[in-house]
Formats: sequence, C-alpha cells, structure tokens
Amino acid sequence: MKTLFLKNVVPAAVIALGISGAFATMSMQTTAKASAPKIGYVSNAQGPCNISVQCDDTGTKVCRLNGATGPQAFGMDDDDNCTEVLFQPRN
Repeated sequence: MKTLFLKNVVPAAVIALGISGAFATMSMQTTAKASAPKIGYVSNAQGPCNISVQCDDTGTKVCRLNGATGPQAFGMDDDDNCTEVLFQPRN
C-alpha cells in the first residue's frame, strides 16, 4: 500500500514543483530596469552641444529643453557629436 501511494504521489509532487519553479523564474525576469540618467545637449547660436539638459537613456517621450516646448536634446557620442536620441526623465 505504501509503495503504491508513493508511486502515485511523487510524480505529481515533481510536476507541481517544476511548475512553481517556472513561475518563480519568470517573475524575476519581468522586473523593470531602471533608466540611467544622462546629460543631453541642445545647440544654440553660440555653437552645437552647449546647453546641458537632464535626460534618461530609456523612455517614451523625447528629451527637450524646458519640457515639451523646447528644442530636442541629444546625447554626445565619443566624437563630440550630438546624435544620440535621449528621453525625458521619469519623475
């Protein structure tokens, strides 16, 4: 009687443990990544990339000087060109 019980219960317990482990693993992968703050630059009459703006490297809205009304801010690359698209920081 004891071996018959173990033969029926052990496979069900292994399956339940596998399913719970799969859900636990998936929940750790869905955590949101924090966006890194970056300095964006806006060009004006005095030259390119000379006004700094606080931006992020991820997001949905393009980073601009003075919120949504100003010129677009870009990140500076290794060659000192303002070409990297940056996004508004999250508050």
